[in-house]
This record gives sequence, structure tokens and C-alpha cells, in this order.
Amino acid sequence: MTRYLHTMVRITDPAESRKFYEALGFTFERDMDIVRNGEKEATNYFFSLGDQESVLELTFNHDGRTYDVGTGYGHIALAVDDMAQTLAALKEQGIEPEREPYSLREGGSLLCFVRDPDEYRIELIERSSA
Repeated sequence: MTRYLHTMVRITDPAESRKFYEALGFTFERDMDIVRNGEKEATNYFFSLGDQESVLELTFNHDGRTYDVGTGYGHIALAVDDMAQTLAALKEQGIEPEREPYSLREGGSLLCFVRDPDEYRIELIERSSA
């Protein structure tokens, strides 16, 4: 049997990334240092969402490198109950959508995108309008 475990994203500022993902409703679960040859190489930060444990792993490499978002990455999608309420709560924390919420077709779900501190796109889809 196969089951989904998690998505891993490399980050450059653990505190800002944690703040961002907690604003989206993720719950910080735990961190884990990766040590090689006696030196801390990386720290993994695991987050849960609702009753789904450890669905997001944020990895901070301690060597100071930076990353490009890349052309292969698309986005992570999250369902929200109320788009206006969600965006208002995010705005209070300094998180703005890329553009106003929209639907892809008449009567379709309302959606919009926000970006995390490393510019990864997160799609918000209003569940109640589906």
C-alpha cells in the first residue's frame, strides 16, 4: 500500500518560514538536526496540517547557500473555508496575495496565490464555493 508522507522545500530563514506556514494554518511539530562528520549540516522542520501529521518538511542547510525556486516547481495547494477571512488574517501578518482571488470558470472555486519567504507559491482554494 502506498500513502502520501510529505513535501520538502528548502528554506533560507527558518523563523520567517515558520511564521509564514503557521499563518496558513500549519502546526509546527518538531525539528531534527542532520549531523555529518560531527557538524550540523541541516535542520529539518516538520509541520502538520489538521489531523495530517508531518505533511510539510522545511529544510535549512547551514552552509549559507541560496536557492532558485526553479522551473519545475509549481505550487502547494491548500483548501480554505472562507477566502476573504483567510486573506484578512494573512494581511494582518503582512502576507498579501499575488492578485485578487478569481475563478478559472463561471461557478468554479475561488482561488488565489501567496508566496512564502523564499518565493514558493502557495495556492489557496476556497472549499465552500466548490
